[in-house]
Amino acid sequence: MLVSFVRALILYAVVVLVVRIMGKRQIAQLQPFELVVAIMIADLAAVPAQNVGIPLVSGLVPIFALLLSQLVLSFLTMKSERIRVFVCGSPTILIENGKINYDLLKKQRINLNDLLEQLRSKNVPNVSDVEFAILETGGQLNVIPKSTRHPVTLGDLGLPAPYEGLPLTLIMDGQIHHENIRKANLDMAWLMNELNVRKLSARDVFFAYLDSSGNLKIQARTEGGGK
Repeated sequence: MLVSFVRALILYAVVVLVVRIMGKRQIAQLQPFELVVAIMIADLAAVPAQNVGIPLVSGLVPIFALLLSQLVLSFLTMKSERIRVFVCGSPTILIENGKINYDLLKKQRINLNDLLEQLRSKNVPNVSDVEFAILETGGQLNVIPKSTRHPVTLGDLGLPAPYEGLPLTLIMDGQIHHENIRKANLDMAWLMNELNVRKLSARDVFFAYLDSSGNLKIQARTEGGGK
């Protein structure tokens, strides 16, 4: 029992390491060859984890072999457009100037209901409002509306727009993020002063952050942020 437990932990750690090396991708963003490698790695790890009669090395070798092949193939697809098109395919324009390309829709095995559902998820309910709908190599549908359907921005109106940076987490579940405080060109004295004004300590804070406009937002644990 203990041997099975340890083997499972080792295989779990190896699979997590392999997936991390493969890169940060959501399942929907994986290329076909990446998805195949991920499925095969999961299957290969399950066999030695369940059967202690199989040497652990026999399970690890094919996993690292798949990792190596995936890294080599990823390198080749980055360097060669021909290989990239052969392995990953190329984007497909399903809608152009408000007209659905039925032949390409059929070739990609996508029915009309699925296409309309994808358009609605992009807040484009009318096919006639679409300039281009492009099925990317990862399977996601990108929709470019017609110029008359683009939302109006402050730039279109000639109005100045304030700069919005990234929000920075300062405290999470009572733990202070010192690196983010330095990124914001602030210091601990400033943070402690802000907490003192609100009669809080860092341990009392569930979530505190600087929003994209640089304003400090604090949610205490007593405001629904946990115990």
